[in-house]
Amino acid sequence: MIILIPALIISIWAQMKIKSSYAKYSQVYSRNGYTGSQVARMILDAYGLFDIPVLVTGGHLTDHYDPSKKVVKLSTDVYNGTSLAAIGVAAHEIGHAIQHKEGYAPIKIRTALVPIANIGSQASWILFFIGIVMSFTPLVNFGIILFSAAVLFQIVTLPVEFNASSRAVAILSARNILYEDEVKGAKNVLTAAALTYVAAAVTAIAQLLRLIAIRNRND
Repeated sequence: MIILIPALIISIWAQMKIKSSYAKYSQVYSRNGYTGSQVARMILDAYGLFDIPVLVTGGHLTDHYDPSKKVVKLSTDVYNGTSLAAIGVAAHEIGHAIQHKEGYAPIKIRTALVPIANIGSQASWILFFIGIVMSFTPLVNFGIILFSAAVLFQIVTLPVEFNASSRAVAILSARNILYEDEVKGAKNVLTAAALTYVAAAVTAIAQLLRLIAIRNRND
């Protein structure tokens, strides 16, 4: 538990940061009046990504780019919103589409890790604790290895997310989609969002260290 406490604190702080930042800048509206969907379409077309549709999806902050289906999905608030928060989030997701087009290495690695990371996050704990109960060290170690894949996924996600945000901020400024003072607001939202990925990575690493500590204690 001592290992997990710092990660828990960071995670709570990151969630509070994104909620407060998004709430603040969702009430600050772009002077150009573009919606998130318009901004997304504008940037996609500028980069020749005419075949990627921009669709609306339910939920709050459920925005994402699906590289397997080549589609951008924006939550209703972002899709229809004209706030700095909505525009920043929309541009960020297009940043992922541009990464995919340009063959950005970290996003290719992350995509390749998805299957094993999903298996690792779901099955590793079961295998680990079965191994502990049965005092079967190879199974314990296999569980740790599987969970390590999930940890690696979280680590690789960091440059992917930070790079998408930096691309978004640069594009919003260079194409005059937002005025310079507005760009700062969108950047603040994306920076806060990035902290949630940092928190996820720290938590995953802490969980891995916990598994290793339990194994060593039971040797």
